[in-house]
Amino acid sequence: MQPVDYTTLTAACSELRSQWLPARLEQVYQCDRFTLQLGLRTLTERGWLTLSWHPQAARICLGTPPPRTPDTFTFSEQLRHQLKGLALVAIAPLQPWERVMDLQFGRRPQDVPQWHLYVEIMGKYSNVILVNANQQIITAAHQVSTQQSRIRPIQTGQPYVPPPALRDPIPTLEESQAHWQERLTVIPIALDKMLRTTYRGVSATLAKTMAVTAGLSPSQPTDSLHPQDWARLFQLWQAWLQALQTETFTPGWCDSGYTVLGWNLTQQTPNVQMLLDTYYTQQRQHQDFQQLAQQLQQKLKAALSKLQVKAQGFIDQLAAATEAHRYRQQADLLMAYLSEWQPGTTTLTLPDFDTGAPQTLTLDPDKTAIQNAQALYKRHQKLKRACDRITPLLQDVQAEIAYLEQVQASLQQIDTYQNPTDLQALIEIRAELIQQQIIPAPHHTPDPRPSANFHRYQTPNGWEILIGRNNHQNDQLTFRIASDYDLWFHTQEIPGSHVLLRLDAGTNPDPEDLQFTANLAAYYSQARQSHQVPVVYTHPRHVYKPKGAKPGMVIYKQEQILWGSPQTAQTQ
Repeated sequence: MQPVDYTTLTAACSELRSQWLPARLEQVYQCDRFTLQLGLRTLTERGWLTLSWHPQAARICLGTPPPRTPDTFTFSEQLRHQLKGLALVAIAPLQPWERVMDLQFGRRPQDVPQWHLYVEIMGKYSNVILVNANQQIITAAHQVSTQQSRIRPIQTGQPYVPPPALRDPIPTLEESQAHWQERLTVIPIALDKMLRTTYRGVSATLAKTMAVTAGLSPSQPTDSLHPQDWARLFQLWQAWLQALQTETFTPGWCDSGYTVLGWNLTQQTPNVQMLLDTYYTQQRQHQDFQQLAQQLQQKLKAALSKLQVKAQGFIDQLAAATEAHRYRQQADLLMAYLSEWQPGTTTLTLPDFDTGAPQTLTLDPDKTAIQNAQALYKRHQKLKRACDRITPLLQDVQAEIAYLEQVQASLQQIDTYQNPTDLQALIEIRAELIQQQIIPAPHHTPDPRPSANFHRYQTPNGWEILIGRNNHQNDQLTFRIASDYDLWFHTQEIPGSHVLLRLDAGTNPDPEDLQFTANLAAYYSQARQSHQVPVVYTHPRHVYKPKGAKPGMVIYKQEQILWGSPQTAQTQ
């Protein structure tokens, strides 16, 4: 993920100063443990200023409005208490060439600022710190104790200390090419590394982009450059400094990510705010998707493994309990042939009632024949009771396994991130597993709002097909959206999505439409890699949810069967 460097931060704050000062602070909302949004209002417009101290996505820019979910974070509550109703009167760098911005708040633009909100954009050390007029820390997004850092602790009540000052030379437009080139050739190392270690404000992204734009390799040693190479590179260096001095930027997308300098653009954007919000929102969502998908897969795998071990234990106990009838038969034989028993007998061979085959009974020599028979009857009753108790327990475990396999099938279908709906589907799966007490609820994780981001297709004759992406959507499709005229599809006894073929009243789908839908039902199931999969279909009125059933689990009747081809669905 491309980090916000000094150039990008300067460009973003330049736009904010020109359009959003002064602005009244109306609301403070914390989206997650790394992102804060300030609701601002000027005389002409309203907007949300995003402040992020995420280790890979720290930034300051205008963003989209926050979700309408409760804010349970203490940090935002403290900021709301101190800053709400005040005016944002200035956005200024704390020190030249530092990635620390001072957001100043006061009652009126001309008054002395009462509060300073320092936004430190410094990678994994990023932070947002509220300081009063006496430079005393009131609260911070990330508290740093003396055990964590003896150089710069950050704790409530202590005086605010700026980050350690940089000691690298400051780049200037007045510096000559000869002097600049001399500094960069002191050590013959890679060009991009020499650029970013010699001067302030040069990030790894800027150094690489500058080298590539000049037609050079970023890893090329500085002693291998020709005079014309140095001339092109110095020209770009001057253009960069000129853009910073005049605050003239050209934001847009490039092959390596984004740029605010207009170099190697593939697509220009209207402003820096939109560029940053789009890039980091997408990158964070992609990152969150991968982390959440991996977490859910691990949790499901562990839960299924435990349940399968538990089910096997019950199966073994039931197998042992099936021997109960043998003990009763032995007891009956012993009671029928009491005359054959002699005191001190340890084994007794008697003919079976049904087949006449000899059966050998093992007896306790210290007990009488009747006492041995009573012990056999007692063992029979014990095993029979065990069987009666274990059977419903095994059924419950098997139902839990079937449910988790259904969730696992939904999870496997969302294997790659393509758009925000994929992340939303995963969030709904996590909320479902939390509700079912399969995974613990993480702190500060609000319940997701219900969504209807179904997979949507059209049959060859134009009928709409809706496919659930998780159990929440499956239930929504089957019991809320489906009408009596639709057809409901599902793989037979195989975990998979609920599929709905939407039809008008009085219409019958053609066989090719049914086959098309069956192929999709097979594809969105656990049998995706199979050649042919049995798929049932019926009217939604014949689909029921048993009392107490888990999300997505249903029973059906009056079904018909088609053979779906999941491999064909990939090319449909």
